[in-house]
Amino acid sequence: MAFEHYIRKGRKKLRFGYTTGTCAALAAAAATRMLLTGEPVDSISLMTPKGIEVDADVEKWGLDGADGSVPDVKPERAWAGVCKDAGDDSDVTDGMLICARVERTAQPGEDHLTDDERFRIDGGEGVGRVTKPGLDQPVGNAAINSGPRKMIEEEVSKVCEELSYDGGLSITVFVPEGEKAAGQTFNGNLGIEGGISILGTSGIVEPMSEQALLDTIELEMKQDGLQTDRLIMTPGNYGVHYISEKGLDRLEDERGVGIPVLKFSNFLGDTLDMLPDSGIREVLLVAHGGKLVKVAAGVMNTHSSWADCRREVICSHTACCGGDAELCRCIMDAATTDACFDLLDDAGLLDDVIGSVLGEIQNHLDLRVGGAVRIGALMFSNERGTLGASPEAVRILAEWNEEEKGVSL
Repeated sequence: MAFEHYIRKGRKKLRFGYTTGTCAALAAAAATRMLLTGEPVDSISLMTPKGIEVDADVEKWGLDGADGSVPDVKPERAWAGVCKDAGDDSDVTDGMLICARVERTAQPGEDHLTDDERFRIDGGEGVGRVTKPGLDQPVGNAAINSGPRKMIEEEVSKVCEELSYDGGLSITVFVPEGEKAAGQTFNGNLGIEGGISILGTSGIVEPMSEQALLDTIELEMKQDGLQTDRLIMTPGNYGVHYISEKGLDRLEDERGVGIPVLKFSNFLGDTLDMLPDSGIREVLLVAHGGKLVKVAAGVMNTHSSWADCRREVICSHTACCGGDAELCRCIMDAATTDACFDLLDDAGLLDDVIGSVLGEIQNHLDLRVGGAVRIGALMFSNERGTLGASPEAVRILAEWNEEEKGVSL
């Protein structure tokens, strides 16, 4: 059944979805009802923590041991599956079947049961397992966050109370397509292996939200901060490739701990704001010139929909470095930053302009972090390789290199 809850953003009407955590709680409640009654369940509903009710069809189900046709013989276990609906915030889990298998453990009436013993929640096929500290769940646990765990326990408890069952239950969440889908998520970087995570604090997916990505960046940063106080940051795959090509990903701190590489997409300002609480104290920002030159104008979200001032930045610094009006006009007509760099190289001004731009980038970075972190910037292009580094980046690299492999840019 369609989930018909909407929000208006600008001129667009966008549909909410619901989380994998909500699906797991729905599936667990349906499976519990089938286990205790021996009868199939066609649909199930719950009230999310956000206060929005979700009604969902039970897409697939199974009973093991009895089917309700023999009186007083109940199944040994039951399972149910609910499809994830991401609304207009479509992601890799949209349409995926989220399942829960439920079976009895301790007998009814055993008054020594604690809450944890009564409802044992774990992950099965396609649900990731935590292998690194710093996440919502400890190392070794299934990647089912505390919000969904609470929802599962509450919904299963309601069914047990309604059907007068006071024994224990084992609840296993599984996602048949989860292991394959995990390759398209951040889980590998976070230390979650073998499947997707079961997530959701509010139970509802708000469409077009960037918050999930920012939460992931913050989580990965804090996890890195548990290991070392140094970090290399880059917007995306161009930077990752350059860092690997130059051997920067082999750098280590003074204790021999590898310096991690964090991808922050376009959210430079938000990522810088997270640094003071992360444990990170030294940062090397590595970025393609097409992204990084925007920071010289104080632009801290580098997506082109927010700002595209690349030619304007390069042109103004060209003028400051002695470029004439004709060169400035050519730069303003250039299609790419690499084309701008070619013009500057032909005019003998490339190093001067890059140095001037990096100096202003350094000023904006220092202003944003407010002295809480030491940070420097390194700029490259796919055509020319290393373009330059701010003075602070030069000093940081010299210190890191002195303790390591002698990386050469």
